[in-house]
Amino acid sequence: MTLAQKVRGPAPAFETARVAAAQTTAIGILFAVSGSHMLNDMMQSLAPALYPVFRDTYSLSFFQTGLITLVFQVTASLLQPFIGMFTDRRPVPWGLPSAMAFTMVGLVLLAFSVNYPMLLGSVALIGVGSAIFHPEASRVARAASGGRHGFAQSLFQVGGNFGQSLGPLMAAFIVVPAGQRSVLAFTALAFVAVIILSRVAQWHVAHRAARKAAGSVSVAPPTLPRAIVVRSLTILVVLLFSKTFYLASINSYYTFYLIQTFQVSLQQAQVLLFVFLGAVAAGTFAGGPIGDRIGRKYVIWVSILGVLPFTLLLPHLGLVGTVVDSVAIGLILSSAFSAMVVYAQELAPGNIGAIAGLFFGLSFGLGGIGAAALGLLADYTSLTFVYRLCAFLPAIGLLTYFLPDVRSRRL
Repeated sequence: MTLAQKVRGPAPAFETARVAAAQTTAIGILFAVSGSHMLNDMMQSLAPALYPVFRDTYSLSFFQTGLITLVFQVTASLLQPFIGMFTDRRPVPWGLPSAMAFTMVGLVLLAFSVNYPMLLGSVALIGVGSAIFHPEASRVARAASGGRHGFAQSLFQVGGNFGQSLGPLMAAFIVVPAGQRSVLAFTALAFVAVIILSRVAQWHVAHRAARKAAGSVSVAPPTLPRAIVVRSLTILVVLLFSKTFYLASINSYYTFYLIQTFQVSLQQAQVLLFVFLGAVAAGTFAGGPIGDRIGRKYVIWVSILGVLPFTLLLPHLGLVGTVVDSVAIGLILSSAFSAMVVYAQELAPGNIGAIAGLFFGLSFGLGGIGAAALGLLADYTSLTFVYRLCAFLPAIGLLTYFLPDVRSRRL
């Protein structure tokens, strides 16, 4: 061994230890962001899980019930892309704990709502919290990914899906028996999330400073022509429409469908909704890592178009068949979202927050429009008719054929 080798010897070991420590910290941040997403979306899902209670208390029509979802999701969807674009230029990591503060205030108002307008105001505040949270949290997840963007996005997203699946259980076993005021207890979880997100914000500030000092904050230029990027993003939005509208029919009206069609109790229907949402969480987590390995376009193919046979079957099955089929639908259809977000971010590098805000925002907004429109349709027809009509939405997945293979272009 030469003198130069002896001098250089300790450096690689030191660097290896430093990199390993950084990777451990990044994994911890991913779980922190995913856990906060779980708490955030669990609290946000309390209102939809309480729809049967609100419907009885305020004598709401299906359209008015869907309008609650519309107010929340449109509030979030209108703000998210603009917040994402702003934070792409001027990141605001401390917006994360601030977002949870909005949610906490919305929960307090939800617990003490005494009329329909106040109820709409409370979900609007929760929507503002969601609009601030998602773009910046998605950016943090990508920053902590270590290059495994699909895995990071899936882990982040699955926290939200798991939180959404917990909402109906919380409503069935806590809020429904104890009454609307029991929502107030969940503000303690919002406070815990504020603390967690404050630590995440500190990490993100330090991480950006370290990258800037190392000169690694540059953005890779796009490798596809602008026209192809715009066309591909348009196709992704249409695919998101088909996915979100179908999921809106389940998220908002599945409990009513089970009660009306199979005469199950409210608590049983809430548990079965939890089963479906649990399948959605599992599918969401699987989509990202699979996309990292085989390409995101293939995941989108299988997720959107592959669910078509199951959606066509759903309105014609008995109770057990409906539950089993809904699990398959949740697993397959939900795997697309993480792949779609990362695929779009690879199409338009340098616009991480804007893309995340656009897709999360559109997901919320389209879901709200879908809930209101499908609720109005159900008022004039039936929920069975709604599910038979929505069953054809996954056929839009044929448009995936026109998406470029960004994996082959090494974006």
